[in-house]
Amino acid sequence: MDTTAVYPRHIEPRIAEALLDTPVVLLAGPRQAGKTTLVRHIAAQQGMRYLTLDDALTLLSAREDPVAMVRSLDRAVIDEIQRAPELLLAIKKSVDEDRRPGRFLLTGSANLMALPTVADSLAGRMQTLSLLPLSQSEMASHTTNWLDSVFAGQIPQADPVAQGGELVERVLRGGYPEAVARPAGRRRTTWARQYINALIQRDVRDIASIDKLDQLPRFLRALAHTAGEMCNYTQLGGAVGLDGKTAARYTGVFEQMYLLERINVWACNRLSRVVKTPKLQFLDAGLLASLLDLTAQEVAQERTRFGNTLECFVFGELRKHSTTADDDYQLMYYRDADQVEVDLVIENAAGQVVGVEVKAAATVKAADLRGLKKLADLAGSQFKLGVVLYDGSETLPLGGGLWAAPLSTLWGQAAAGHPLTT
Repeated sequence: MDTTAVYPRHIEPRIAEALLDTPVVLLAGPRQAGKTTLVRHIAAQQGMRYLTLDDALTLLSAREDPVAMVRSLDRAVIDEIQRAPELLLAIKKSVDEDRRPGRFLLTGSANLMALPTVADSLAGRMQTLSLLPLSQSEMASHTTNWLDSVFAGQIPQADPVAQGGELVERVLRGGYPEAVARPAGRRRTTWARQYINALIQRDVRDIASIDKLDQLPRFLRALAHTAGEMCNYTQLGGAVGLDGKTAARYTGVFEQMYLLERINVWACNRLSRVVKTPKLQFLDAGLLASLLDLTAQEVAQERTRFGNTLECFVFGELRKHSTTADDDYQLMYYRDADQVEVDLVIENAAGQVVGVEVKAAATVKAADLRGLKKLADLAGSQFKLGVVLYDGSETLPLGGGLWAAPLSTLWGQAAAGHPLTT
């Protein structure tokens, strides 16, 4: 599937901008998120040579004589660089001798900065950008960034509104281009299982020494059942026969592969009883739903298991928006010793805070505002607003800087958005 032809990627202008003033640009993200399609498109546009380390001969050359390989290149795209991290030292040597911008565009399906000896090798010479699976905005060909818009004082207009079964379908489909192209849920589940097996059998070896790969699929499923909850590695490992230390290490491997992230707790100086444990969250709701065997039929009959997957969906959409936003945003959560929670707390570079509560229901109740009111009190003047995202169609003020807004504002347009005047 040619995702650049079907869905323009919001990161593309950022890559072009980085290539104008930086010698090395790394586009990082999970496999099959569309990196190869995008960088081949850029290589053709800019006249750069394209090489992929998924090719056996190219990989052999990169591993056996990285210096000679890099010396033979002027301006090049090198795909899946994590398969031969030794190339990075050769690239460092090359750009130290020739600091022209835009010399190398790299892609990686693992977080290279977490690999030993790599983190410092290209410091000051490389900019890293992220390409995650397709956002709902990219699928709708909308350019509004929800985070920038809300922090600027405007909730995007939901148009068209997706509610009920249509919303469930979007959540369970996720954003991987291959999954999006498959209309049937059963076919998407088949793809997801093959995708996970391929990652474990092939890519894990590039970034970690793990003896028993057969433990990883069961452990990933155990992680799926704790999505949106606080990490307890001893409990997680015990579910599949691993000790807590090994469970933490395996979680780190999946994080390096951009399958999930650990979300930290938001805190400020006025907090005295905050819970410090991070939460685990998957980056793609479709992949999570496949791991949970969650279907549209089940959700239609019983929504018990849908809530965590919906929260994952919202986190994934906002995380995607953070990769192309004008400002820098941190995504966190809040929970205190009294069990008062806010699903997502977003903080910008100036320290301003927006709270987001996620509700699968079509109505918003007074009790749904408890966490946001507590957050507003703690953040004080830094509190920008609180939003309850729900399965409805109206954007309405709820007083005290709090709003109810449809989940579909996440891929809405700002031109006709709702100014936050209350």
